[in-house]
Amino acid sequence: MTFVRWCFLAVLLGGVSSPAYAAGDKIMKVLPQYLDLQGRNSLSPSLYDRDAYQSRLRRRPEDRSGMQFQIQWKARTIEPLKLRLETRGTKGGETTAITLEAPVRHAAGFNKWTELTLKGDDYSKLGDLNAWRVSLWDGDKLLAEQKSFLW
Repeated sequence: MTFVRWCFLAVLLGGVSSPAYAAGDKIMKVLPQYLDLQGRNSLSPSLYDRDAYQSRLRRRPEDRSGMQFQIQWKARTIEPLKLRLETRGTKGGETTAITLEAPVRHAAGFNKWTELTLKGDDYSKLGDLNAWRVSLWDGDKLLAEQKSFLW
């Protein structure tokens, strides 16, 4: 019986001491993907095929025409927000930086996917991608951000 009491106490204290996370503003996932010369990130809808094709594009820069960043986010407000993508790269031994912004709007509380595409002159100026940061803004107020390891 003592063992049962200790287990009950551990569960009770574990529930009390764990932080409660509100469903607030958040960038949940960022998927950077290369685009081929036809603007595709995959040859079929299969996730396995997409990952294999991305691996091929990573090894063969001459087959790339740009990058797309698929961003999953959510916010508590339904006001117009802004999604900002900042990238850092290297080209010819020099550090480069490109920033993209897009206005976004959605129903409060729902997850939303937004796609930001880097192609053409911006992609060629960036060179090899080293790091990225995605942030969600309400005017001048930063609501959420997610960044790559090297940012």
